[in-house]
Amino acid sequence: MKNIRNIGIMAHIDAGKTTTTERMLYYTGINFSIGEVHDGNATMDWMPQEQERGITITSAATTFYWNFKNNEYKINLIDTPGHVDFTAEVERSLRILDGVVALFCAVGGVEPQSETVWKQANKYKIPRISYINKMDRAGADFFHVVEEIKEKLGANPIPIQIPIGEEENFIGVIDLIKNKAFTWDENTLGKKFSEIPIPDNLKETAENYRKKLIEGSAEENEILLEKYVQNPDSISEDDIILEVRKATLSNKITPVLCGSSFKNKGVQFILDAVAAFLPSPLDIPDIVGKNPKSKETTTRKNDTNEKLAALVFKIVSDSYMGNLAYVRVYSGKIKAGAQIYNSALEKKERVSRIMRVHANKQTAINEISAGDIAVLVGIKNLKTGHTLCDDKHPIYLETINFPSPVISIAIEPRVQNDVDKLNMSLARFADEDPTFCVKYDDETGQTIINGMGELHLEIIVDRLKREYQIETNLGKPQVAYKETIVSKATHREIYKKQTGGKGKFADIELTVEPFEDEVKVFDFIWNVKSGNIPKEYSKYIERGIKNTMNNGILAGFPQTRIKVTILDGSIHPVDSDSLSFEVCAGIAFKQACRKAKSILLEPIMKLQVITPSLYVGDITSDLNKRRGNVFQITSSANDQVINAKVPIGTMFGYVTDLRSMTSGRAFSNMEFSHYEQVPEDIAKECIYKIKGIIV
Repeated sequence: MKNIRNIGIMAHIDAGKTTTTERMLYYTGINFSIGEVHDGNATMDWMPQEQERGITITSAATTFYWNFKNNEYKINLIDTPGHVDFTAEVERSLRILDGVVALFCAVGGVEPQSETVWKQANKYKIPRISYINKMDRAGADFFHVVEEIKEKLGANPIPIQIPIGEEENFIGVIDLIKNKAFTWDENTLGKKFSEIPIPDNLKETAENYRKKLIEGSAEENEILLEKYVQNPDSISEDDIILEVRKATLSNKITPVLCGSSFKNKGVQFILDAVAAFLPSPLDIPDIVGKNPKSKETTTRKNDTNEKLAALVFKIVSDSYMGNLAYVRVYSGKIKAGAQIYNSALEKKERVSRIMRVHANKQTAINEISAGDIAVLVGIKNLKTGHTLCDDKHPIYLETINFPSPVISIAIEPRVQNDVDKLNMSLARFADEDPTFCVKYDDETGQTIINGMGELHLEIIVDRLKREYQIETNLGKPQVAYKETIVSKATHREIYKKQTGGKGKFADIELTVEPFEDEVKVFDFIWNVKSGNIPKEYSKYIERGIKNTMNNGILAGFPQTRIKVTILDGSIHPVDSDSLSFEVCAGIAFKQACRKAKSILLEPIMKLQVITPSLYVGDITSDLNKRRGNVFQITSSANDQVINAKVPIGTMFGYVTDLRSMTSGRAFSNMEFSHYEQVPEDIAKECIYKIKGIIV
């Protein structure tokens, strides 16, 4: 396992992730030609929508091998999307990866989505190396981007390379570990590279940065530090690599490389850095989970001989093979044809086949062992976040949390005969994508689809047309509002029903109160000390409250950020049962929320607009009309960067409006920030509209 690397490539949209991956596949011998994003033939962008739009929509996985210092390394790589609408693909990939290559554009620097994915990697404490791409572009500035990584991301970037030239003069790099300079042969598509003397004008700069690198490497190793003080030249390349690796694995530094993937310069050194500095499965902590039966904490070592523990991180629906389940095995092994236990559903299922994936192609293998990533075929009921294990030694791993959808659209088929086909197709998409969900509105009879943005839902509709030949009609985009409470309230509810024979009885006293948490929707506390309600009813009471939270009391929107404490209650020796307490809990919760005063919340987006100075006034004025809050305007190259927080309800169609306002010279990037209270007058208008009241 020490020679396995499970890595991902993450970055802002258009930083060059897929282009870099294509070069890796070419230089490792997987591909015999280089696919280009702009030509629509990139291996990892296999979906028609990706090829047409030149963007990555779904995370694609592949496996290749790379030789570094006479050792062969097996690299499982996941190329993730850069667009914020597909953030679920990044989230689920980071949950199971051991290391990350973070790409930055040498011109754009640290862009909004770069910050988002960096924070996601921080959450999982994933070691990463940084690669500054597009050094050949006009406006490229390596050292400025290094400073931005330090200032905007709070990281400790340590260059292990510096560029030779910039913009059109970029020809190669100086490797500070080897203390040598290299250029690439364009006639071999960068496959061959040559050592050249370090240019005279860069000798001093290279010496200074090499000194910083060695000092940083040696400072926590007393023997090495003493060796450096006595004779700096006595420190070998292997000494530096070892110390840089230690610092990277502990997240104290991020080594920084540079190059131009499109011009085929610098990619082989990324592969060297992946092998040298990023962790193997043996370097990550043992996986910790819970025994679903005893609820005790259980640890599994990263070892093939341990009992099985594997996490499903992605489901893909295939028209020929059914559901394909992408899994990361943390301990033990899975063999083709074996029966495995799903601890989430508490049932056994058989694995018919195991596949090694290369984008949308699969190759059958006999087994998958600890530390590896592969695809399981033939298991029907798997969902993202499920744990696979041994039924005699069950374990439940922490699942993956995904952001809530922020917009919704009503959808219907143009042909009545396609109704069942549409419902089935949407259910498949919902299985694949945890940030896409489908609801049926009983009052209006409409099917409502929910997603992370306009592009997200646009891709879903396009896939319906291409993959299932379903033409659809769409309603106008709607905001995914939520409801919460602003004060604490207590309520006691007695539920009685007598219809002859055994009746229904439940008595619950509970308190509801608000709490601040963007991720956690609901907090349930059992505080019945006298034993008046048996503990066995707690899960039914919790279920009754959760079901009620799906339809808030203001306008039927889902409720969030509510803490519920069960204080007291009573039972009837004959009439009380689990269903009585489930129904009673829902009624009690709703009544308590009425006392606590409910408010409406709306999704607030973080918007960045990059525009020539000429249009700054028009853009900020327009954002003010949209209830936006412009909190920062900075300069970048020849443009101005406007940062604002804006309610998503005012931003539908903004891209088109911005183009009109700036003659197509400005562009924007928008991502979800947080939920915030809707102003009272707008909230009233929204509630009246939902309830059909004419004001």
